[in-house]
Amino acid sequence: MPKKKVRHILGLSGGKDSTALAVLLHKEIPQMEYFFCDTHKELPETYEYLDRIEARLGIKIQRLSAERGFDHWLDVYGGFLPSPKSRWCTKQMKIIPLERFIGDDEAISYVGIRADENRDGYISTKPNIKPVFPFKEKGLVKADILQLLEDSGIGLPEYYRWRSRSGCFFCFFQRKYEWVMLAQEHPDLFAEAVRYEQEHSDGRQYTWTQGETLQELLARRDEIIAEHHKLVEQRRRKNNVSSLAEALEAILDEQDEVLPCLACHL
Repeated sequence: MPKKKVRHILGLSGGKDSTALAVLLHKEIPQMEYFFCDTHKELPETYEYLDRIEARLGIKIQRLSAERGFDHWLDVYGGFLPSPKSRWCTKQMKIIPLERFIGDDEAISYVGIRADENRDGYISTKPNIKPVFPFKEKGLVKADILQLLEDSGIGLPEYYRWRSRSGCFFCFFQRKYEWVMLAQEHPDLFAEAVRYEQEHSDGRQYTWTQGETLQELLARRDEIIAEHHKLVEQRRRKNNVSSLAEALEAILDEQDEVLPCLACHL
């Protein structure tokens, strides 16, 4: 009986780490299957970045879409917005489509977690999916990842000017500064996020950020931006960081109280 074929898979999120992993492995593992779990609520910059990755590396990224989108699942969950304590969006629109894509096939899943990170990422409980961590195995840290992206000509996604992670435009893990910048960069998407807060069939009100609606947050725009710029300068002086993206990422990571949905943000 012939040996069962093992699939090699790599999930791209539109973030720097998974992209750098694709740069590292696309020639080494030509049979790699690349996929992106599309919630249809991504930033335009994310889609543009995925197109850039395909063009630069000469690969094809399969778009995995949930059979029904965010609005359907919002209705199923009674209008209850996803939150750090109830991450139904990750389950329904990331994990389930991925595991359906793999099915019962034996698969090696390549995960873009660096050697300088203390996290595991999404590890399936299905016995046919084996996670592998090339960056950890090779001892690659953030500086190596940035170098891989620069050398490939792909660089960082455009949203890194004001946001440190990929994911839905209304991701509840955004910090207040990122919400303010969403309103500036994509006022139509910010308005849609406000609508999600305000419109619920059961009459209840939910907010994306704890204790404050987006409209209340935006009313403090100048205060939030001023505090952010102050923190950026402090970070640059303290760590001699010249890159705005690096300073932003460091500040926002310090402000995080819980780990983000790693299936979305690798």
